[in-house]
Amino acid sequence: MNKMHRTLLLVAAFTVLSGCAGMRSGTGGSFENQPAADTTGAIISEVGNPRDRAKAHTDLGAAYYERGSMGVAIEEMRIALNADSNYAPAYNVLGLVHMELRENEQAEAAFERSLQINPNDPDTNHNFAWFLCQTGREDQSIRYFMAAIGNPLYTTPQKSYALAGECALRKNNERDALEFFGRALRLDPANRSALINLAQFKYRRGELEEARTLVGRYNKVIEPTAESLWLALRIERKLGDRAAENRYATQLRQRFSGSREDQERQKGRFE
Repeated sequence: MNKMHRTLLLVAAFTVLSGCAGMRSGTGGSFENQPAADTTGAIISEVGNPRDRAKAHTDLGAAYYERGSMGVAIEEMRIALNADSNYAPAYNVLGLVHMELRENEQAEAAFERSLQINPNDPDTNHNFAWFLCQTGREDQSIRYFMAAIGNPLYTTPQKSYALAGECALRKNNERDALEFFGRALRLDPANRSALINLAQFKYRRGELEEARTLVGRYNKVIEPTAESLWLALRIERKLGDRAAENRYATQLRQRFSGSREDQERQKGRFE
């Protein structure tokens, strides 16, 4: 999973955690909770209110997930669930960690357990939807994205619309993809996923002026990436603006030397 997608999912997870995974066993749906000790020898899961302990360790695990420390994140989720085995946000974050580790059976079990406890939670619906999309079940994923969006308390529906657009594109459902990206951008004109994906879509369709506007907005309001600079370069090349093409080529070379996109530029492979 790339950093952008991890951030999209993590924002959703923290929405739940601020508002208010088990140890990897290789057995799929097993969530065996055991007491765990901190470095001082105190049994963390036996101190304080169980729900408060579960929330504290889930918050900490989510922070480790963002940093890419998956082993520590799983340990924190184990402690959280040992404190309160019915704390749905812990299963949500646990699902994200297993998803990152490509432990799909465990991830699915964790998301399903979270939704069993709280079926209307928009953040878990969002994360489970992306998991389904990543595992070849794009059509199923849309239903969960829409469940997230349909919750009036959900604070980031634009993120679900943007990822739903990506999933629709994977199934060549261009009509729905355009609708989802459009809705995401109406809610958040700087939504990075919607901007870059819609720009690429317009480029492939030959709608170059629209593609130029979208990727230009991306590079203006968001830190340019190798992907966005490479797309902008190719758009300008097709439009015949050699000065703009050279500017993007220089940025790509200086900022992302050695990247796949810069290597393609050097080889002259623009398509």
